[in-house]
Order: sequence, then C-alpha cells, then structure tokens
Amino acid sequence: MKLAIFGSGKIVQEFLPLIKDLPEIQVKAILGTKRSQEKTEKLQATYGIEAAYTDIDECLKSTDFDTVYVAVPNHLHYAFAKKALAAGKHVICEKPFTLKYAELLELERLALEKELALVEAITNQYLANYQGIKEASQNIGQLKIIECNYSQYSSRYDAFKAGTVLPAFDPKKGGGALMDINIYNIHLVVGLLGKPQRVQYFANVERAIDTSGMLILDYGDVKAVCIGAKDSAATIRSTIQGNEGSVVVNGPTNTLESYTIESLAGEQETFDNKRHPHRMYDEFKQFSQVIKNKDLTFVKQQLEHSKIVMEIVETALADAGIVLGEEK
Repeated sequence: MKLAIFGSGKIVQEFLPLIKDLPEIQVKAILGTKRSQEKTEKLQATYGIEAAYTDIDECLKSTDFDTVYVAVPNHLHYAFAKKALAAGKHVICEKPFTLKYAELLELERLALEKELALVEAITNQYLANYQGIKEASQNIGQLKIIECNYSQYSSRYDAFKAGTVLPAFDPKKGGGALMDINIYNIHLVVGLLGKPQRVQYFANVERAIDTSGMLILDYGDVKAVCIGAKDSAATIRSTIQGNEGSVVVNGPTNTLESYTIESLAGEQETFDNKRHPHRMYDEFKQFSQVIKNKDLTFVKQQLEHSKIVMEIVETALADAGIVLGEEK
C-alpha cells in the first residue's frame, strides 16, 4: 500500500510510529493545514515521508500513492473522503465515518462505482481479542445483557465549562461523547448482534452537545447499554452476560486489553490474544491486504457494519435533539 495521510493531529501522531512494523505500507505524502504546516513538515522529516502538502487538490494530483488515510477532524471526513475517491484513491477513513448516514451512502456509491476500497478505521473490529470475545460470547448460554462503559474525563471539559468550545465539544465539528468514545461501544455491540430493533439515547446535553450519555439498544431478548462520558469518569470495562456465564472486557472498547470468562460458579479465566501492542496494527495489516487484493467483498461486508452504526448514531442524536455539522 502506498499511502497518503490527510491530517497531522493526535491520531496521526499515534499512527506514524507504527509504520516501522508494517513494511508493506509506504507513507508517500502527508497533508496538513497551512496553520499546522510546521508540525506537518516536522512529521514529514521525522518519519521520512516523501512529500508534505497544505492543498488537498495539489496532493491528489500525485500518482505516487494509491490510498488515502483520512484522519482530519470529524466534520471533514465526508468532504475529504469524497475528493479522494473522486481522484481514484482507495480510502481508509477514521471513525466516525461521517456525520450523517446519507453522506456514508454517497461515499459507498462512489467507491463501489469506481471499484475502490472504502473502509472505516475502527480498531476493535480487527483486534485478535475481539475475535476471542465473539467466540466466548457464544459459549455463555443465551445472551441477556451487554453493558459497555467507556467514561473518561476529558482534558478539554474544563475549558468547555469555562466557555471555550474546542472541537471535542463543538456540534458544528462533530464533537460529543457519542461520536468520540461511545461509538467504540456501538461498534462492539453491532459486531456481536447486528442491527437493533430500537434505539434510544439519554444524553446529558450542555450547550447543544452531549457531554455524556446512555444509549439503549434493544435486540428483543437481548438489551445493550452503551455508556460514554467525557464529563465524568469510572472504571472502564464492558460485560456480556448470558444465562450460563459472562465475558468481562477489561479496558476501553477501542483497545480491548484482555477479557475474562466467568462461569455462574464464579470460576474465572483471563485471555489476551494481542498480536501487537499497538491498537492500530491489526486494522492496518488487514487494510493493506484488502487493498493489495482489491477485496471488494470484504469492503462491502464492512460497509454494511458501518452503515448500521451510522443509522444508530443518527437515530440516537435525533432522539437527544442534537444536530451536528450545522447550526441548530
């Protein structure tokens, strides 16, 4: 895979050190804003990236790369991914895929029309521990309850309370607890159970954005609760309960540090199947193979998953009266 990275923020800085362990991926270009040009050029020099750009159209004229990793702020995902697909590039897009379900449908149409890969970079779907969790959840009898709690007090929340609205809490920029951290919980549950019958979101809303909230996904005989908070903190873990035992996911749903299987008698066994310490390794390993083999069957399968997640998100935000990406 010959890759161009759109963005120079926190997630890009987390990703770039991993490249040394993925020889099949060559980073050919990085795109940043004019305001962040110094930072972008520093990343270029540090990681030996061939070219740095501040203009997306100029960058997309290059034939040196075949794939774009869209890692810009949430509200720009759709526009940047659309431009990349229109230029004939495969696209790996950071979560959340888009702010609106219709935007994802448009990207899907464009990608499949051009026979290009379009996938969401959502770590938990590719982690080895997730495959173990899925298998374990099938061996604890009939599932009854799933509870995911990813609550982490945001370093930007105090500024938000004081009146400074940074992107993490800006509805125009796709901020909020649901889009930032609770979405990992949603992906985990959808990967296990698929599309729910009903969705309801009870959110704590401050200045038109959810700072925390409890999402209820009703699957009939199984009920799932996804809790995400940026205004408070608690032990971060998830529990999958069946009538013959439970599976406890230790740590956040974006890393799945390990999982513990517990019987009704209280017997416990903990597993950690990690292939690599970096949480993004497994997904990019998979993406490189998908793009190398032009595996559109896999792409369509993952898009179906992502579309369910986006439908849930859109329904939840509407239920809470939250409008992202535009003035309310």
